[in-house]
Amino acid sequence: MTCMATRPIDIAPDDAAPSGGSSLHRFANPGRFLRLSESVLPWLTAAAIVLTVTGLGWGLFVSPADWQQGDAVRIMYVHVPSAWLASAGYVSLALCSLFSLVWRHPLADLAAVEIGPVGAGFTALCLATGSLWGKPMWGAWWVWDARLTSVLVLLFLYLGHIVLVRAFDDPVRGYRAGAVLALAGVVNLPVIKFSVDWWNTLHQPATIKFTQAPSMTSDMLWPLLIAALGFTLSFAAIAVARLRAAVMERRIRGLLMARAVSR
Repeated sequence: MTCMATRPIDIAPDDAAPSGGSSLHRFANPGRFLRLSESVLPWLTAAAIVLTVTGLGWGLFVSPADWQQGDAVRIMYVHVPSAWLASAGYVSLALCSLFSLVWRHPLADLAAVEIGPVGAGFTALCLATGSLWGKPMWGAWWVWDARLTSVLVLLFLYLGHIVLVRAFDDPVRGYRAGAVLALAGVVNLPVIKFSVDWWNTLHQPATIKFTQAPSMTSDMLWPLLIAALGFTLSFAAIAVARLRAAVMERRIRGLLMARAVSR
């Protein structure tokens, strides 16, 4: 849990909306978030576990081996969802940063702080599984391929955000600096996406595209999609649980400070 101070978060009665009155701020009321997340989180966690176990079990033990890569292709069922979430998690981090800078969203700073480590974890998992997959396919654990290098840059952006938001004595300055870094780092996402099209790389092109049919059989595609959905819900469940803990920690700290002042 985060242990640093922050821009004051509403610790008034749960139904009181933060100042400003906009619907964006009204739905960001910490009390409403805690009540909503309390009811949603168990279902989200259960669905994440069921779908992840189903997708991975189907992909790792039931789906056929690839005619070229053999059983090594089964790393795909962990690597590809992790790769998708590495980029999607950074998009959510950038959106929280935008809400913080433009609309002063009451929970945006906390959400960005808690999303960062989760996104970094999935990015590290993507790189690790990609290395395991690359060894039998390319004969090397790592090559300075455009896709691999841009994902490594993404990991550094996550780590930079994690460090930067904690690097200032004034937490608000840390949040502002982290938000600027997160928004600037968005330029790396198109590089990750289109690097295999822009440069001659060892990394294979996208197998699933919106503009054409997938280039894999359905008995490999379905477990991949189920695993990806399970990973996505897992990301969401971890981020929501971390944000709940951060909000409750801030509320407890605020109550303790108010009690100390009143004495």
